[in-house]
Amino acid sequence: MITKTHQIPFNSLLQKKGEQFNYIDSFQAVITDPNQHVDVAKVLHLFMNSGPKWADHLMSLRDRIVGVFGLKTMKQFANEQEPQRPESYEVGQRLGLFVLYAKTENEYVMGDDDKHLTFRVSLLVELLDGSTGEKRISITTAVKFLNLFGRLYFLPVKPFHGLIVGSTLKRMKRQLESEINGL
Repeated sequence: MITKTHQIPFNSLLQKKGEQFNYIDSFQAVITDPNQHVDVAKVLHLFMNSGPKWADHLMSLRDRIVGVFGLKTMKQFANEQEPQRPESYEVGQRLGLFVLYAKTENEYVMGDDDKHLTFRVSLLVELLDGSTGEKRISITTAVKFLNLFGRLYFLPVKPFHGLIVGSTLKRMKRQLESEINGL
């Protein structure tokens, strides 16, 4: 089951920065990983490769529209990225749409700063029960509007954002459970 809140998880680096955001959502799923195979690097890899295919079409449409306004496009991001293993990513490195801002043993914080808004995405893996291996995976998005254009830009993005992140986490959970159960 996927749950959604509008709060940053207590243990997230986003919480510790004390920054104020205009929009926050956090999608969460719980898995049981008795052999401790799931780590944040695996979660990042799945996050980058589990988005719904229909979202690619939306991003293409987005690029055609925002390119006119001088905003960053996926084509620009793709030219800046070299494929690597997630555990080798370094702070400051571009990962497609995102820049890696922080990295700990259980969390990656990514995002970008643009003219109209800044956003951060946290991928957090928390051990809930050491005896069963129960873990919570959180994908948290925090957005700060820098001007009116940022607010206007986010209006049509917001409903699709929720569908994309929820669908992505659902696919990630299914993949992780399949790997854990050896299917």
